[in-house]
Amino acid sequence: MVKKLLKTALGRLRIVAFIEGCSYLLLGITMILKYKFSMPQPNYIVGLAHGILFVLYIVLLLQVSFLHRWNIFKMFMAFLASLIPFGTFYADKVLFRKFNS
Repeated sequence: MVKKLLKTALGRLRIVAFIEGCSYLLLGITMILKYKFSMPQPNYIVGLAHGILFVLYIVLLLQVSFLHRWNIFKMFMAFLASLIPFGTFYADKVLFRKFNS
């Protein structure tokens, strides 16, 4: 299934959205490690990965938006989903999945 998703821009967006969403949740855990247990290294590593994944998500979102001619509202909703915990998982189910059959 992953090979099938990698063939299209929307499939790549779905994969990156899932990984970016996981990194966002993991960042919340590493924040606890950083501030409660004085362990900043995991937060640095996960934060760096999350930042790279976020930029990749935005680039793929722009690519998919232009390829599928999404309106500005749908683009904005997909962007907003990346800012909310669990948002990219919801976006995958509502915005991305129905276009990638």
